[in-house]
Amino acid sequence: MPDRRPIGFFDSGVGGLTVLREVLRRLPAESTVYLGDNARAPYGPRSDEEVIRFSSECLDELAARDVKAIVVACNTASAVALADLRRRYDVPILGVVRPGASAAVLTTRTRRVGVIATQATVRSHAYFQAIKDEDPFVEVYEHATPDLVPMVERGVIDGPEAETAVRRSLAPLLGERDGDGDSVFPLPASATIDTLLLGCTHYPLLAPLIAEVAGPRIAVIDSATATASALAHLLEVNGLATPAGSEASHTQLTTGDLAAFGRTAERLFGSLFASIGPIAVAGAA
Repeated sequence: MPDRRPIGFFDSGVGGLTVLREVLRRLPAESTVYLGDNARAPYGPRSDEEVIRFSSECLDELAARDVKAIVVACNTASAVALADLRRRYDVPILGVVRPGASAAVLTTRTRRVGVIATQATVRSHAYFQAIKDEDPFVEVYEHATPDLVPMVERGVIDGPEAETAVRRSLAPLLGERDGDGDSVFPLPASATIDTLLLGCTHYPLLAPLIAEVAGPRIAVIDSATATASALAHLLEVNGLATPAGSEASHTQLTTGDLAAFGRTAERLFGSLFASIGPIAVAGAA
């Protein structure tokens, strides 16, 4: 029997909309419920205990809406809380770390991959381990970029402020040196990354600027496309796919400022999500 129940998506804020966008391109018949915990974003500076608790509270809301599967479209939550979440709920749960790591390994030619992510994701070394699981010979350079998520949450994705923040954030991975000529990141003098993995779903909103700063020799990879493919496989294997041609419905929910969330959603999707409803999550600020 086909399963027409919606797929749940969860992120700390607006970043997971980039994953939702790719899923709708790949799976247009599927209905969705998206929940952004904007009131408590960013998750990156939070403790692991807070990330797990906040993520569980948000997934409780999605589970109560009878979703058939959940995409944790937040790298920090995927890195820190995924194992706990899978033990807590009896629906299939997909994270974004593993699909992104696989895409980076398939892309790199020199086996040198840089990862930019939140502090919590870097602290977990989830991408390091996932990439090494795919290919133990790939060199992985993880770098926390805490300035980018709050900027994206404010809707700043281009212009002078965004360019300055991106250049400052990428400088260590691009081998820039300080006034004494020393590397500001532990990259060997002969090493240059050829692949940059965006280890946060907020960062694809900055992708054109990141690609410009990184230069043409560095491939910029985000996990959204790979996650959409992984979700399609998960639905098929578990017999959860909605028949092609079915009419889909979409709901977006936020714990934060409805107007700000709506502006970002409209920028990504146009009129597709004209109706956005607020929701209160237990413990939200």
